[in-house]
Amino acid sequence: MVRLIRRWRRLAARVELLSLADRFWLTLAVATGLLVHLVYLRAHAYPAYGAGLYLAIAETIAAHGYALPATVDGYTAGGVPLAYPPFAFYLAAAARDVTGLGAFAYSRLVPGLLVTAALVPYYYVARELLAAPRRAGVATLLFAGTPAVLQWHLSAGGIVRTVGLLVALVACYAGVRLFRDGGRRWLVAATALFGLAVLTHPVYAAFVAASYLVFFAGLSRTPRGLARGAVVAAGGLALAAPWWLQVAATHGPGVFTAAAGTHGGLGGGPARLLTEFVYPVDFDAGAPAFLAAYAGAGYALWRRRVLLPAWLVAAGFVVGKPRFLFVAGSMLTAVLLFEVGVPFVRRHTSRRIRPRAADLAAVALVVLAAVGTGTAFAAGAVDTHDGHRSQPAFVDWADHEAMTWVGTQTPPSTRFVVLGDAAEWFPLAADRTILVGPWGVEWTTPDRYQRQLDRYTALSDCDRASCITAHLRALDVAPEYVYVPKATYTVRGVPHRQSAVMGRSLARSDRYRVVYENAGVLVARVTPVRSRCHPDASAGACRSTRTSSGRPPTKIPVVV
Repeated sequence: MVRLIRRWRRLAARVELLSLADRFWLTLAVATGLLVHLVYLRAHAYPAYGAGLYLAIAETIAAHGYALPATVDGYTAGGVPLAYPPFAFYLAAAARDVTGLGAFAYSRLVPGLLVTAALVPYYYVARELLAAPRRAGVATLLFAGTPAVLQWHLSAGGIVRTVGLLVALVACYAGVRLFRDGGRRWLVAATALFGLAVLTHPVYAAFVAASYLVFFAGLSRTPRGLARGAVVAAGGLALAAPWWLQVAATHGPGVFTAAAGTHGGLGGGPARLLTEFVYPVDFDAGAPAFLAAYAGAGYALWRRRVLLPAWLVAAGFVVGKPRFLFVAGSMLTAVLLFEVGVPFVRRHTSRRIRPRAADLAAVALVVLAAVGTGTAFAAGAVDTHDGHRSQPAFVDWADHEAMTWVGTQTPPSTRFVVLGDAAEWFPLAADRTILVGPWGVEWTTPDRYQRQLDRYTALSDCDRASCITAHLRALDVAPEYVYVPKATYTVRGVPHRQSAVMGRSLARSDRYRVVYENAGVLVARVTPVRSRCHPDASAGACRSTRTSSGRPPTKIPVVV
């Protein structure tokens, strides 16, 4: 008990050591994060993008008594390998067990809270590298409002990705302290945090690894620094060994290389310089953040400060996700603001205006612009996604209602083809299998993943029943039902408008029978086909005929 009291006293003493400036900027950063989150909640009755597979994994883990199962059912006919790092899924399973939150509520509420929490370690990393609370505070506010950062962290998938971000930023702080100051406690902390990053998300683990290489080169390019880095790498992988050894034993070591071959992989050659550093600057609402970060990097290089520009390039080139550019990029923008922007304002303002007031005005203008952009992005009010509105939801009330109906009125073994991004949520919300979809398939082979992605996009672009029929035949896919959006829906996050012809063509077709309809969704039963081919005949040589019965099961009422 005495020892515990002493620890609390030491912790309280450390909190008191925070300067007034630290407390001011941390409070402002947390308030900004919460504001962005509240705006997002106000604008989204359903979460942006998808997290159906992630929550299906969490539910599968909970259903297995928190043991790690081999596969997750519902996503393609045979399910997909459960080779994802498990930490965030265990966290989601436990949190939902304790709170009772539904899938949509959890994926809508939790990511924003995690984004806000991640701003605290980000501030500490920035303070270490920028050596001034004011610069670190502005960098943190810029980071909090950057669309590229918010896109995949504030949205539904943030239940996993933002856990990865939080762990990665704490690991980066430990890494800076380790390579700058040394000490056994920072070595232990960095090793444990790298191991936790490996157990959370492969992309964020790669970001931590790339960051540590940059810290070694910029802060401790010595044999001792190299030894520390080797201990962190080996120790972190050893701590995560119970997971990756089990996955390798179950699915083979190739499961990891298969996933690395999709979504761009690590590195990427000269083409990645274009995809990660040039193409994102398409002069939408997110373009100023990229341009300011690049300008800050150029200024830092001109002043022969290599660490932050090297971190920016390493994050973009090695990891290949624009959101990682802004860990260093927001700090570089803050440097540019205080060393170029503020002096410029001082030189060009009237002598009647005090220099400090001009400085505050310049900083406040940039911060307000960043916060305004972040809140507008969270509200889905700006065009940042291939020229379309930001943060689209994959499902709405019509999808929720239709999936609930499917889950109660169709047999558990029923198989579906779902058009549009609602397919990502469908196996979780309806508890039925989808035959076509890329989610989770990256853990099989790159070719299979690409085939599933191509099938999904081709079917989702259909605007009439004959198109669906042609693709089902060409793909040799035989669902019992098709799930078709009626109005506006998204495919890979890009909005589509369903043709009015689709509903009429399904109703007139003798291949389909509409068994459920609401304002936004049609569910149609597919008439089974019977092959006339020998079992060993090629698919191209086969003919098929409809069976005599195309009626839906008697237990399924037509709802209009």
